[in-house]
Amino acid sequence: MARIMIVDDNAFMRNNLKNVLKNAGFDVVAEAADGVEAISNYQSEKPDLVTMDITMPNMDGVEALKELKNLDPAARVIMVSAMGQEALVVEAITSGAADFVVKPFEPTRVVEAVNNALAA
Repeated sequence: MARIMIVDDNAFMRNNLKNVLKNAGFDVVAEAADGVEAISNYQSEKPDLVTMDITMPNMDGVEALKELKNLDPAARVIMVSAMGQEALVVEAITSGAADFVVKPFEPTRVVEAVNNALAA
């Protein structure tokens, strides 16, 4: 069972993602509300995959992604963004993100992105 960390500054969004992932059979092992917390939790939990919001306080998702990739080049990260953040999504993909999901997300799209990233 794949171990996943959810990173989003919105607790409601983290909870929605957690429910989608658990219902699909994944193990949500950690959550973080910003990029700084994400880096710390990644190092302690070593999840198989991270879902990363782009817009967050303290350290945004793109910066956190770059930091995770520096720590672990094999880190698998899926970016989660609202509409209108195309430039940030492109930067995230070029920085090593495996995929991206647009909010509000369809549960089937989240599961598809996770499965694709884990299989890569």
